[in-house]
Amino acid sequence: MSDFMLPDIGEGIVECEVVEWRVAEGDAIEEDQPVVEVMTDKALVEITAPEAGRITRLHVAKGDTARVHAPLFAYEAEGETTTEAAAETSASVAEEAAAPEPSSAPAATGGKTKDFILPDVGEGIVECEVVEWRVQEGETIAEDQPVVDVMTDKALVEITAPEAGVVSKLHVAQGDIARVHAPLYAYRPEHVDGEGGEVSTAAEPEPRPVTRSVSSDDGDDAREPEPGRGPYGRIPAAPAVRRLLREHGLSLEAVPGSGKQGRVLKEDVLRYLEKGKLEKGELEKGKLEQGKASAAGEKATAASSTPPTQGEPRVEPLRGVRAVMARRMVESATTIPHFQYGEEIDVTELLALRERLKPLAEAEGVRLTLMPFFMKAMALAVREAPILNARLNEAVDEIHYLPSVNVGMAVDSRAGLLVPNVKGVERLSLLGIAAEVARLTEAARSGKVAQEDLREGTISISNIGALGGTYAAPIINAPELAIVAIGKTQWLPRFDAEDRVVKRAIMTVTWAGDHRVIDGGTIARFCNAWKGYLEAPESMLLHLA
Repeated sequence: MSDFMLPDIGEGIVECEVVEWRVAEGDAIEEDQPVVEVMTDKALVEITAPEAGRITRLHVAKGDTARVHAPLFAYEAEGETTTEAAAETSASVAEEAAAPEPSSAPAATGGKTKDFILPDVGEGIVECEVVEWRVQEGETIAEDQPVVDVMTDKALVEITAPEAGVVSKLHVAQGDIARVHAPLYAYRPEHVDGEGGEVSTAAEPEPRPVTRSVSSDDGDDAREPEPGRGPYGRIPAAPAVRRLLREHGLSLEAVPGSGKQGRVLKEDVLRYLEKGKLEKGELEKGKLEQGKASAAGEKATAASSTPPTQGEPRVEPLRGVRAVMARRMVESATTIPHFQYGEEIDVTELLALRERLKPLAEAEGVRLTLMPFFMKAMALAVREAPILNARLNEAVDEIHYLPSVNVGMAVDSRAGLLVPNVKGVERLSLLGIAAEVARLTEAARSGKVAQEDLREGTISISNIGALGGTYAAPIINAPELAIVAIGKTQWLPRFDAEDRVVKRAIMTVTWAGDHRVIDGGTIARFCNAWKGYLEAPESMLLHLA
């Protein structure tokens, strides 16, 4: 008997409602027969049978919620018999009888193997990429020892060992995708209660061999597969195959299936992609030969100018944080009408104040940069224009004014662009903000920022000046309503109150606001208040709690 696990049914979908069961317990089912209809927050999805057999149990009742990667129903595949079960039991008994007597050797070398199931690594996360294994098969691990780094669509997460033992198998190769609530690796615990020597395989059913048949009137076994449809009007394909097709921008109809009733297998997709590369290579080769033939009739100098062929482009999957950033930036740029506003700020006095305060901050073990001043001044300016620290509801018919100023800062990490935020800036001192900035910067650059540090931001700062930029047109980090890009500080000539040319530190800033609720006057008044605090930083003392 096998459990059918609810597969991925949409990006970011982790649960759905069972709307209607098309079968009942005890019913016979055929491959690709519709079994159940489930409703996500986006659409009604029809789930089909993976193979022929008989339904033994419906794990989720009609109207209840089913979880992705959790059992949806149980079935006996066609051909499964009690004889097979008895044979497996007999084999298990024989293995127990043949097992050697227990000795004083550590249990880790002969204990029951346990599968480590990948836990929830973030809200809405159903899969992640294995970035780096810290251990190898056969290696001894200690409790809480880092075992593997995985990359979600938000951050790099370090997975540690639940207990001491020996790693027996790595289920997911480095660079491959691991599923939440699926086995990640197997290990033998150092101390095992009960009998040892057994390997738990209940969670891992044996893969069934795929039988391919060719009709007797077809004399060529190596013929090209032809597309077909199953008995229910659908082209049969597993969810993993459909995902592979989506990743390469292919339609299911375009790939000939070699499986039963035209089922498209993973090998079919890979063969189709390889064939496309070969055809592309032949086309390039043909163009090159044509160019050479044409050049043969020209002068030798013209022939020598024939451009060399170019190699294949390097293809890198867009995954993790970069994939999420791509989707969110497209969504923000296409759904939010951006309003840009630029200004120059004289930070000469601010730089002098920071130099005076740096030794005091270092004595407290804190590195003081300009970012804490930017954030504190922003929290004070929000009091004059609270709309900058608000957000729209999903229906776009309400404005929610937020009670706390959580200032996000864009960090160029090795995992991609991350925007952790310092929460409650209005309640923190400059030293407190500086400590949080240092902590979040270090965590983001190492890709190990906590999920809670990435959520609930209310307004953001992008410091492009740290990389040498002067101007930028930032994209709002939705659902926030505003973001500012800070350019590099330049020493420029300016006129003082007596019309004398003086040297001043000038910093450029560019605001982007959501023009659905923020107009030019509002953002100008807010920026003027923020600018006032930064140009005369001592004025912030009047408003500190």
